[in-house]
Amino acid sequence: MAKLVVLNKGSSGTSFELKAERNTVGRVEENDLAIPESSISSRHCEIYVKGDEVRVKDLGSTNGTFIDGNPVTEGSEGTLKGGQVLRLGQVELKLEGVEGAAAQKQTPASKGIKPDQLEFGNRPQFESTSMFSKRSDKANKVFVTVGITLGIIVVGLLIYGVFLLMQARP
Repeated sequence: MAKLVVLNKGSSGTSFELKAERNTVGRVEENDLAIPESSISSRHCEIYVKGDEVRVKDLGSTNGTFIDGNPVTEGSEGTLKGGQVLRLGQVELKLEGVEGAAAQKQTPASKGIKPDQLEFGNRPQFESTSMFSKRSDKANKVFVTVGITLGIIVVGLLIYGVFLLMQARP
């Protein structure tokens, strides 16, 4: 039975069984293989299993799909063979058990791993200053604080204006 085994430190050995035909891979739960890691796109790639052949198709992922370090470009497919490493963003997975994949039943793939199970060790890290990096909580807190402050000032000015108008009437 074909499966992908996680190589990243902290979740090494975690595996995903591939179902026959099409498997979707990405960060969100709607995928057959959900890997909630920020370097993986929400819809990262598709993996097709037909007999002993495993093909990988990139879906325009932000941080790329690689087979043994070779990029699989958007719209094209690459062949993944037993023992080869599939890298999705910063997560590395090794293909195992491709012999006899034709005989496997249609079984649902594992629904993913927990985010705290991923540790990256010496694997390449992407800079957090990229244009796709997540905004910090500090920036969100400043934005909310400024918005609330401005809202209070506007409401206060409106109330003061109404008060002045009431005083000006005879």
